[in-house]
Amino acid sequence: MDRRTLLRRGVTAGVGTALGAWSLNAVAPFLLPEWPVWDVNLSLWMRFQPPHNPPLTTDLDVDVAVIGGGYTGLSAAYHIGKAAPNKHVAVLEARGVGNGASGRNGGMLLPNVANEYLQLLSPADVHKRVYDLTVQSMKNLVALAKGSGIDGVVDSVGALETFETKEEAEHGRAYTESVRGLGIPVKYLDRERTAEAIGTRAYTASVYEPNAGHVHPIKLVHALKLAAEAAGVKIYEDSPVLSVEEGPVTRLHMASGQTVKARSLVLATNAFTSKLGYFRNAIAPVYNYVAATRPLSVGELTSIGWRSRMPFNDARTLVYYLGLTPEGRIHIGGGSAAYAWNDGVAGRPDVKAVDLLRKELTRLYPALLGIEFDASWNGMVDMTLDWAPLVGVTGKHRNIYYGLGYCGHGVNLTFLFGRIIAELEAGQEQPWREFSFVNRHPPYIPNEPFRWIGIQAETAYYGLAGQ
Repeated sequence: MDRRTLLRRGVTAGVGTALGAWSLNAVAPFLLPEWPVWDVNLSLWMRFQPPHNPPLTTDLDVDVAVIGGGYTGLSAAYHIGKAAPNKHVAVLEARGVGNGASGRNGGMLLPNVANEYLQLLSPADVHKRVYDLTVQSMKNLVALAKGSGIDGVVDSVGALETFETKEEAEHGRAYTESVRGLGIPVKYLDRERTAEAIGTRAYTASVYEPNAGHVHPIKLVHALKLAAEAAGVKIYEDSPVLSVEEGPVTRLHMASGQTVKARSLVLATNAFTSKLGYFRNAIAPVYNYVAATRPLSVGELTSIGWRSRMPFNDARTLVYYLGLTPEGRIHIGGGSAAYAWNDGVAGRPDVKAVDLLRKELTRLYPALLGIEFDASWNGMVDMTLDWAPLVGVTGKHRNIYYGLGYCGHGVNLTFLFGRIIAELEAGQEQPWREFSFVNRHPPYIPNEPFRWIGIQAETAYYGLAGQ
């Protein structure tokens, strides 16, 4: 075979492979449709879940229907109801409020968006505006929680991002120096000051973020539920939505047979959004794992020296994050991630993932060697390829609103995005146009099998590299 023939056949094979891959990607959503699945929340927090409201039992006609009773849905409903008391707003939750990520997370209340957290990626003035916006939203959320009458919802104690390597520490130092003139009050802590704050000498340094804190995830859900209902919102639990039929008046088809008509729809389903036919190529639902110890005695807490009680996370891509509850439980999450084929919903936590959490906990605090976990659970995180969130309006009739892609920063961002959704739904888009996360188009994520292959390869790489 001469060179020209070899080249011609190589090009033909390459084009054929590319066309085959493109065709497979295009038809995958039809060959592999996603089906609604609502798994059970096994987290430690769920013992504080408020009593379920009755399910929807009749057809409904509303101004705004919200699918999802987590932070995003309750926040959007609260803000819409508060701003427009004349609107009929209904929240439809498949199980109970907080059953999804809102009742499974690690409780860290952080400013900024995930891709800009302690990283100056945007122009300095943009970075500062987003920081200030999210800090003010956090203050509003703390005020709402404190006004709920529920004890122990939030503790505004600050947070640390910790560094193990010299390179990570230098990056943290450079960030604090670069934003000092902007009025962002973060501080660089060396090894000794880091150890004094959280008791472990495993880290070379850290950055202290004073505008941060720790929440009890499901108590915060309860506070938001009370606020939404006080604003006139009707919340129906154990009321799963099977499908959405778009129109000037959108129709929601319920699993129990009812139909809900709504002039505006809010998709507050985060990592489950693709199961309703939306954002399949924008979000990858990745599993994260969390576990919690029994309550530690005063002597045990003294021995580990976590004096500040600040939550903290490390700087790895497969991040570990830890918190300390008022009753003395340590909860630790992260360290590994998993993806279920075709955006599937997994069952109980992976034993190996939980073992990794135990190993990391005792590495940080050797005095806890041999301690067992009282509870362990998993949940899906709605990830974008660039780690940036999105909020806005979509649909042929521009009446479907959404907020998702929080990438681990959802405790604070969901409250802010609920406000943005409310203002967009009211036609007040102008104030939000300057922010890149509003009505943005995230990087495209391919369908199966390319999605599964890519995510498996990336998580394996970070795991092997210790990142």
